[in-house]
Order: sequence, then structure tokens, then C-alpha cells
Amino acid sequence: MTVLKRYVLRLFMSIKYITANVVDRNNGRVVTTASTVEHAIKNSLECGRTCNAKAAAIVGEVLAMRLKVEGLQDGQGRGIHADVKKEIEKKGFKSRTKVWAVINSLKNNGVTLILDDYDADDDKNYHDRSFEGHR
Repeated sequence: MTVLKRYVLRLFMSIKYITANVVDRNNGRVVTTASTVEHAIKNSLECGRTCNAKAAAIVGEVLAMRLKVEGLQDGQGRGIHADVKKEIEKKGFKSRTKVWAVINSLKNNGVTLILDDYDADDDKNYHDRSFEGHR
């Protein structure tokens, strides 16, 4: 059985590192990956102890290049699915700019992304709810 959302973007973020994977859901394997853990990427950054949105954008750019080498920048005609709302909820509000930096970097480098269940109004409402207790 083939899965409709065959290629899916998965993001993993810690205080020090950012990793982006594209997973083939038909066979459960990681097709390509990019991370600030890699020496080539880490040495080009000036993160110090924390990685920022600039590092996330570089990870997205490297991932886009690797997808092009694999011939998967368009997800074999189906696109690569990214659930932005889910990624932001999992990572927390503070990582929102990093999530968007990876997404925008992939788009700007020619990767066909399909943003699942994303609504700009939901993102604004999420922002408003996140700061209700801090006003």
C-alpha cells in the first residue's frame, strides 16, 4: 500500500542543534538529512552554545541541495509534506522562527513543499494564546 504523503519533513531541535530529515513513509527510511551536528555545517556557523534561525536556514539550504542531488526536490511529483502547525506545537513557541527558517529556505531553494493543515490565522491565534498570561 502506498502512502499519499510519501515524503515528509521532520525537524528535531535542541538548544545546541537543529536536524532536518526527509522521510520516505512507504519504507520508513530517511531519504536525506542535514544537521548542525555535521562538522562541515557546524564549522561554518557562529552559534556558540545555541543555534539560531540563521543556522536553521543553512540547514534548510543544505537539505535542499541534497534533495536535488537525490532528484527528490519535488517529492517525485507529489511534493514534500510539512505539518508546520504540528512542528511548532512540538518544538514550542520559541522555536517558531527556526521552523519557518527551515521551511522558507527549502522553498527558496526550489523544493516543492506542501504545508499540511496550515492556516495563517491559526498561527496568529497560537501567538496570541501563548502570551495571554504574560501581559
